Amino acid sequence: MAASVSLFGYWASPFTLRIKWALKLKGIQYEYIEEDLPNKSPLLLQYNPVHKKIPVLVHEGKPLAESLVIMEYIDEVWKESPLLPQDPYGRAKARFWSNFADDKCVPSVMRTFVAEGEDKEKAAEEAREHLKTLESGLEGKQLFGGEKINFVDVAVGWIGIWARIVEKIADVNLIDAKTMPLLDAWFAKFLELPTIKECVPPWDKLLEHNRGFRNILTYAAT
Repeated sequence: MAASVSLFGYWASPFTLRIKWALKLKGIQYEYIEEDLPNKSPLLLQYNPVHKKIPVLVHEGKPLAESLVIMEYIDEVWKESPLLPQDPYGRAKARFWSNFADDKCVPSVMRTFVAEGEDKEKAAEEAREHLKTLESGLEGKQLFGGEKINFVDVAVGWIGIWARIVEKIADVNLIDAKTMPLLDAWFAKFLELPTIKECVPPWDKLLEHNRGFRNILTYAAT
């Protein structure tokens, strides 16, 4: 399908990365527009007047916001290499685990990132509990999609990068091969797939960026 597709994003945004992965897996050609988040473009604000944030996908002049919504739209419009399972139960489970990661795993990992002392360990313990629950969604498989990448892999895979960054910066353990062998192996397998790996920003650049981001958050909280 030949169509005009644009993606407004930010290089260090995991939610932008989700959309890049989905577009790449579908083989969709698109224009990428990098946003300066402190100085958001008038076009971004026009396309996403409600939340005023990235990512935003524009397809044939029609904008869409919210990364999980965008992923579903991409999967419905471009039928090749489907990300969501074909059966209703499988689709419902994929949506459940994707939302679980956003609603439970992400906030607790973020709290671990910015907390100090006892609060940090309490947040880390909560994050580990949620990540262990997420691991159960693999049901013993190497990927959430079984033999091939599916919606959950794309929606959740970025946590394997950012959790390691949190571990490094906050000096805390979240995921390891002993306590979460399946999840640890899944992150390693998924993030090394060539199509996935080539979209990921350099580790050192992400680490430096997030060190600065944590300093800003810590300063704002004092």
